[in-house]
Amino acid sequence: MGTLLNLSYRPTFSRPMKLIIAIIKPFKLEEVKGALAAAGIEGMTVTEVKGFGRQKGHTEIYRGSEYTVDFLPKVKLEVAVADEVAAKAIDAIGKSARTGKIGDGKIFVVPLEEVVRIRTDERGEKAV
Repeated sequence: MGTLLNLSYRPTFSRPMKLIIAIIKPFKLEEVKGALAAAGIEGMTVTEVKGFGRQKGHTEIYRGSEYTVDFLPKVKLEVAVADEVAAKAIDAIGKSARTGKIGDGKIFVVPLEEVVRIRTDERGEKAV
């Protein structure tokens, strides 16, 4: 039988980390990915999402009928980084995702309590 991992929570008191969540325009994904790589930040999770903010969608005409498109396609990036790298990641995302037009997106930064690599049970920065 294989070895069982102890998956019960146990804080490691490792260095503080941040989870950076960015909502951006889909066509900016490759540019943002390149900017993060250039900043030495590896690994991210990308999800296709829909949403709206101040732009409140727009109207379109389909087969002669006008309808409102409330939710616009966006891309959500999630990047886990050490505290000292967070500002560099935020800057890279912000500069590369910016078009200067409404709907460029948002960046959210939240404290990251723990990260665990499932395969090895490594924790903290080593798991990222």
